[in-house]
Amino acid sequence: MDTSSITFVTNSAGSACAGLFGFASHAQQVAYLLAAMLFILALANLSHQKTAQRGNTLGIIGMAAALIATIAATMLDSTNGAMPAIALIAAAMVVGGAIGVWKARSVQMTAMPELVALLHSFVGASAVLVGYNSFLSAPGEAGVTSAFHLGEVGLAVLIGAVTFTGSIVAYLKLSGKMAGKPLMLPGRNALNAAALAMCAVLIAWLIQTRGIDAGLLPLGILTVIALVLGAHLVLAIGGGDMPVVVSMLNSYSGWAAAMAGFTLNNDLLIITGALVGSSGAYLSYIMCQGMNRSFVSVILGGFGEGAEPKDSTMPAKNLGQHHETSAENVAKLLREAKRVMIVPGYGMAVAQAQFPVADLAKRLIAKGAIVQFGIHPVAGRMPGHMNVLLAEAKVPYDIVFEMDEVNDEMNDVDVVLIIGANDTVNPSAIDEPDSPIAGMPVLRVWEARHVVVLKRSMGNAGYAGVQNPLFYNDNTLMLLDDAKHSVDAILNDL
Repeated sequence: MDTSSITFVTNSAGSACAGLFGFASHAQQVAYLLAAMLFILALANLSHQKTAQRGNTLGIIGMAAALIATIAATMLDSTNGAMPAIALIAAAMVVGGAIGVWKARSVQMTAMPELVALLHSFVGASAVLVGYNSFLSAPGEAGVTSAFHLGEVGLAVLIGAVTFTGSIVAYLKLSGKMAGKPLMLPGRNALNAAALAMCAVLIAWLIQTRGIDAGLLPLGILTVIALVLGAHLVLAIGGGDMPVVVSMLNSYSGWAAAMAGFTLNNDLLIITGALVGSSGAYLSYIMCQGMNRSFVSVILGGFGEGAEPKDSTMPAKNLGQHHETSAENVAKLLREAKRVMIVPGYGMAVAQAQFPVADLAKRLIAKGAIVQFGIHPVAGRMPGHMNVLLAEAKVPYDIVFEMDEVNDEMNDVDVVLIIGANDTVNPSAIDEPDSPIAGMPVLRVWEARHVVVLKRSMGNAGYAGVQNPLFYNDNTLMLLDDAKHSVDAILNDL
């Protein structure tokens, strides 16, 4: 073969490889664009119960497209060959998939809030690791491009570290491994402001550095301060605000992912992170409205100060005498009722009572009663917790209503059945200006003809630690037992 033939073959092979890489790059961008569109459609569908399943499906398809495109691009771009890349990816997917399947099978719906918080911590840790990897791969050099890159690294590490430790503390509080009482350090707001100011100074310092040795010092100090700041922010938030904290951390994890996308130059990660961050922020706003609190007041902490969930069986002071009842009497009330409102709370989740509650609703509807579920925006330990439990039990979507949709109709309700709810039906929020939950919108269940509260005991003051005068009203009956046992007993009598 002469020299011209060798040159022709070499050029042809080079052109073919370039074409292959070019095609792969374009295919990856198209896949990313498709995935981003599917994620947006998924969010739109998740905003309504009837379309939520479709939203989940669209999100799964979008994530699958993104994963396939990323894996293909990684194998083609690997400098050490495709096989090592395939082996590493396969190992990561096997380990991650095994953990995911195990968690999906073992974690109960009651533990979902703490699981979500724990998953947020993974996103934060990933952002920190990506930031460090990006810094070590491309440390500071002279030029504007390098300054922007180091700024992105600093922000990724800051947001990621805050998300990581904040989520760990939220997990510990939600799982009961740490007390829900807020940590009220003297001058805590000034400490947080000083920490943020120091982080800004450290990022500015990092931008000016040249080389790994010079940049590691400000980056390391930044990481430590951000980790402490994240823990302190959530430690200062009381148990009553934990539903907002979950959505807030969801937003943080989104912004952390977006910053990781900037450091990796990955458009899809930027888009996805921005979607999660903005939707989480909006959800936090909605949750704050549901508690009549500003987002800033939640961040500053203090809700539930001095009060923790109580297990004492001592009766509440100065609230009068409560009136106990039996499952047979409750069944009699329900048989005679034309309109029934069921108000679920976290106690229903703990007792796993959603299934017999769904059966009870179906039984009452079959006998001709109008049955509705009234859901408070912060019922449970995370946004939408009660809606998910009811959907799991196949409760029809068209009888599940938000608080604002049913509050003005309470006067027409014959029986309100409160199952494990406490703070969300507490009249202290309206009647007592000095109450820790004063001003918080609540379901005005006391306006109904009869109120029946299913509760384990009278000693538990709820997650916010506030006693509930509703339990001592003349039209309130207390059915004290495990919620599932109580509902089963009512069903048997019906």
